[in-house]
Amino acid sequence: MLQGKSLVQLAAEIERQKVAKKDFIASTSQMNMVITEPDENGKRFPRLGIADMDPLAINEIAHNQIGAKLEIPSKYYDRLLNEEPELLAENVNTWLHKKPSQRMIRTLDGTARAYLSDRYRRIDNAEVAEAVLPIISGMKDATVESCEITESRMYLKVLNPRIQTEITQGDVVQSGILITNSEVGMGSVSVMPLVYRLVCKNGMIAADSGMRKFHTGRINEADGNMEIFRSVTIEADDKAFIMKLQDIVHATAEIIQFERIVSAMKLGTETKITSPDVPKVVQLASKNYGLTEYEGKGVLDHLIRGGDLSLYGLANSVTHTAQDVKNYDRSTELEMVGWQMLNMPRTEWHRLNTAA
Repeated sequence: MLQGKSLVQLAAEIERQKVAKKDFIASTSQMNMVITEPDENGKRFPRLGIADMDPLAINEIAHNQIGAKLEIPSKYYDRLLNEEPELLAENVNTWLHKKPSQRMIRTLDGTARAYLSDRYRRIDNAEVAEAVLPIISGMKDATVESCEITESRMYLKVLNPRIQTEITQGDVVQSGILITNSEVGMGSVSVMPLVYRLVCKNGMIAADSGMRKFHTGRINEADGNMEIFRSVTIEADDKAFIMKLQDIVHATAEIIQFERIVSAMKLGTETKITSPDVPKVVQLASKNYGLTEYEGKGVLDHLIRGGDLSLYGLANSVTHTAQDVKNYDRSTELEMVGWQMLNMPRTEWHRLNTAA
């Protein structure tokens, strides 16, 4: 399992962002994409202007959301961004003003980090952390094994060593949960079961279980400076949701979820790779589950080194590769892919073995 921040560092960053971030509601008729003066390398960059505010830098997430909302094909948008920023601004401004609509702009440290619907429901990292950390601290022996806050999400990976078992002799796994939240429209608030394999410190996430709450709701309202304020009704809804979130954290940590995942793992140990061309099996599986060439090579290396030529061994090779990836978001995705691969339909498993 890839290590991120310490819990103290995470809490400090959440508090810092809580003060530094600002959100605005504005009509696209009040927005303009402008281009900076050339830097020392002669490169110019787009900025998002909103009414009389100083233009904001735009991160990758916001760029993607602007392009998607304005229906500008992503390959074309990216090419203009890298090669012809002035032409990009002309395209964006044309469509911003063609059919004006209300949008929420989420900002942090002078950067537009999200371009969202005015119905986007803000469930922020501080609220989620304040709701779940007291529950985690109340679980006997529970620990936050890994946590991080990236541009797209906050992650809390919690282990409960009081619930553990062996998959095979000496191969001990522990129960855990993953709690995630995105403040920028990159995912719902989620609580998912997680299993931690002690022998290699791999985490596997059952992303098809648990609870999700999407960030949609009533239309947000803004004051005269376009900054959003919260109504009594919205605050009451959020309080009810946070209480539900706390209940879900308790339920997800229960042994019944753990036993379901363990059962799938044990079944995977009995499902052997029968093809003589193991690298081909890995190549096909990697392609089917969206792994890069680099990640696929890592999976093959861990599979051969581990010597477990089974579906369980293959899935664990994916989660082991997750530790080699430097990007925390992608590492967590691979921990989910490991679970998906472990639960692939038997017809798909047969096809992989026979095709290879």
